[in-house]
Amino acid sequence: MLFINSHTKIFSPLSNEQSGDIQSVLVRTPATVANMVCGFDILGFAVEEPYDTMQLNKTNQKGLTIIHEDNYGLSCDPSQNVAGVALLSLLEEANLKNTGLELRIHKQIKPGSGVGSSAASAAGAVVAANVLLQRNYQNDDLVRFAMNGEKLASGVKHADNIAPCIYGGVTLIRSIFPLDIISLPSPDLFVTIVHPQIEVRTSDARSILKQNVQLRDAIRQWGNIGGLVAGLMKSDHALIGRSLEDVLIEPVRSILIPGFDAVKKKSKEAGALGGGISGSGPSIFMLSSEYQTALHVEQEMKAIYSAMSLDHHTYVTRICSKGIRVTIQ
Repeated sequence: MLFINSHTKIFSPLSNEQSGDIQSVLVRTPATVANMVCGFDILGFAVEEPYDTMQLNKTNQKGLTIIHEDNYGLSCDPSQNVAGVALLSLLEEANLKNTGLELRIHKQIKPGSGVGSSAASAAGAVVAANVLLQRNYQNDDLVRFAMNGEKLASGVKHADNIAPCIYGGVTLIRSIFPLDIISLPSPDLFVTIVHPQIEVRTSDARSILKQNVQLRDAIRQWGNIGGLVAGLMKSDHALIGRSLEDVLIEPVRSILIPGFDAVKKKSKEAGALGGGISGSGPSIFMLSSEYQTALHVEQEMKAIYSAMSLDHHTYVTRICSKGIRVTIQ
């Protein structure tokens, strides 16, 4: 078996024998944290855990078959499945619509959790197909295909989960049309995530956002985005922490998440640099400079939701610099 990462050029390491006899590809697709508080729709990073696994196989039967090996009740109709829609868009452009493929999906990233479940499915499918079908699409092409899955999930083509999932690390989406993605340095920070067991649909979380903002708020937000990018470039943890402030989106979306204000307050008191809503929620993330601080933050999160008698899952992880991992079988 051969292991590669989605951010590498995938064909140069393959021998002629390997490249001509690929029948199955397994991918491990990471969860992602979109927005990074102040960077709505333009910033995101991948994390080591949780992650989905997906296997794409060639078959003798024409067309795409999807099999879910999880209990989330997601559609297996390719036209109604985010992975299917993304993969079909690649097949259409490659003029391979009649290729026989079977996609087996085992999700550990719960749909509606706010840590890029739909992005993991869409991105994993196109990365796997790019290898299995021996296409030479670049990362920005793969993002473009995968965004079709995000459109099915939320009604909008956005890349703040897709891009870090494929590229790895932290990404900045300077533009969607045309697509312009910049990889940023990944800070040496620990990530604590709590997922209260409620669902916040991305489409619903978008529908409540204000369409007009005050100029003074926009200026403050621009300052935070610039400060956050500068903090990442300089590996300045204090500047990163000061810049993790959102005056536009978080005040509106946080009302959908029970315990949000308490989690943020207690996490900072425990030593976290800062954090906020992961994507559209309900998950909340916090960044810490030290592992023990991240564990302390986790305990504070657990205490808040336990006191509310609200089921929750937590993760203490790190930023995943490699993106999707591919195994050629």
